Amino acid sequence: MAVLVTGGAGYIGSHVARLLGPSTVIVDDFSAGVETRVSGLAVERIDLSSADAAAKLEVVIREHGITAVVHLAAHKKVGESVERPEFYYLQNVAGFANVLTAMRNTGVDKLVFSSSAATYGMPDVELVKEDTLCQPINPYGETKLIGEWMARDAAVAWGLRHVNLRYFNVAGAGWPELADTEVANLIPIVFAAIKAGEKPKVFGDSYPTADGSCIRDYVHVLDLAKAHLSALEYLDRDDRDHATFNVGSGSGSSVFEVLDAIRRVTGNNFEAEVLPGRVGDPPRLCADTSRIEKLLGWRAESNLEEIVRSAWDAIS
Repeated sequence: MAVLVTGGAGYIGSHVARLLGPSTVIVDDFSAGVETRVSGLAVERIDLSSADAAAKLEVVIREHGITAVVHLAAHKKVGESVERPEFYYLQNVAGFANVLTAMRNTGVDKLVFSSSAATYGMPDVELVKEDTLCQPINPYGETKLIGEWMARDAAVAWGLRHVNLRYFNVAGAGWPELADTEVANLIPIVFAAIKAGEKPKVFGDSYPTADGSCIRDYVHVLDLAKAHLSALEYLDRDDRDHATFNVGSGSGSSVFEVLDAIRRVTGNNFEAEVLPGRVGDPPRLCADTSRIEKLLGWRAESNLEEIVRSAWDAIS
């Protein structure tokens, strides 16, 4: 099976591509991707939001005999999406429309779509189920939810077989050379502060949680990548009762618990600077993973300390 991975030179995409093997074809515009992550694989440089993207993708699909697509290419900075909503709709929605157009025109009917827990917004529940009402609170989350609707509508219109994977907090590294190079999430932000000899900044210590900090569900990037392979296998089945799956550990870690894990792994007994909580941050966002465990046979294997250690080892 030849699989096309959009955004395949990115942090998550490169892990997926490595597991899929040498027949994988990468499409990336390299706005965030790193070419060395996908050395040895077929690579096509395409801006998916461009006017000729669908036509270019059709050529790639036919030349390489593509039978399935894993669509990860997207811009994903929440704050940037609030400041530049038009850009996010152009990149994430129009870009995905071009992917679907190329798939329809070439008869490729299997898709794994990279979605996000940002589709849920701020649900007031202990564990978020896939049928929890989606009320995204920023343009990034909206573009991911719209992407799910687009895949659903393509399934009705021309028989697309698809899976939406709603990622929770992804961290760690499966291989050092595939480490996360963006300082955009808690663990890399703390690492960057430690290396600069600065106090890491965290937001809020008065949330209604046991230690006052926000609780999130962390999943190792390699576990997440394996979920994509399970999803591709699921698409070959006729008895597909659901298309949407949470991908997380099924348990939560608070910001202060993550800081403690980083202290243990790095041996650096740093102090953190606690700033006021951010508007729109849900106190707790953790996945109910029973559906993906039951139907795809997938379960997260790495715990928080293993995630932190793999991420630290990759940059040390």
